Amino acid sequence: MSDRAATKTVGKQAGLAFYDHAMNLLHELKNTQSDIIQKAAELCAERIASGGLVFLFGNGHSRMMCEEMTPRQGGFPGFVALVEAALSNHAAIIGANGLRSSLYLENYEGYADQILNSFRFGPHDAFIIISTSGIRPVVVEMAMGARSRGLPVIAIVSRAHSKEAKAVHSSGKKLVDCADLVIDNLCPPGDCVLELDGLEWRTGPVSTITGAMIINMVRCGCAEALLAKGMKPVILPSHQFLDNTGAAAQLDAFYEAYRQSLKHLFE
Repeated sequence: MSDRAATKTVGKQAGLAFYDHAMNLLHELKNTQSDIIQKAAELCAERIASGGLVFLFGNGHSRMMCEEMTPRQGGFPGFVALVEAALSNHAAIIGANGLRSSLYLENYEGYADQILNSFRFGPHDAFIIISTSGIRPVVVEMAMGARSRGLPVIAIVSRAHSKEAKAVHSSGKKLVDCADLVIDNLCPPGDCVLELDGLEWRTGPVSTITGAMIINMVRCGCAEALLAKGMKPVILPSHQFLDNTGAAAQLDAFYEAYRQSLKHLFE
């Protein structure tokens, strides 16, 4: 059975089976995606070193990958989490701001362009767009809109899921068709990897695990590439160290560097 296929638990605790499957995917990620992740990191560094910004967009739980990049301890200015709350607020599953409305909006054509029109993008900006399926109109149009503005697009997507799923956007395009670099998060169709007797549907989603690894590999590779260019990133320190005067001063430096990085967006 392929490491990407679902695991059927036989005489094994489900938690351990999930752990083993997730670890296998992380090893496969290292072996198959390291080169493209490095290219993505170098593209981000080139853009940031030139005064640009790298925006991250994802709806649903892909939003978590945006916030894993920034604001996050060890993060640095140059990355902007473009989070649209209407597409990603799942605290209320039913009722106001519930799951039904956000799932509807991500299929609504034209919505992404309204988001993009709220910003003034610069010539050195770029986008990272995260979607396991890569088929919803909002992510497809976000990629198309970014490229029409001259910005390169890095996609983090499950190639297996995208290949199996039918395109939803009226153009017939998927996120993989609208990206300059595609990083495969290696998730199986449907994301979940564990089959349990008595359940018709799988459990154990893995896109957050492989996605967070990809994001942190890009972050670390970008920091290294910036240093090689003679540009020292201003790191966000751990908030747990703020009784340390050096950490407090570093936090202030991060806030100011981040503010300065956003200047061209609203000029």
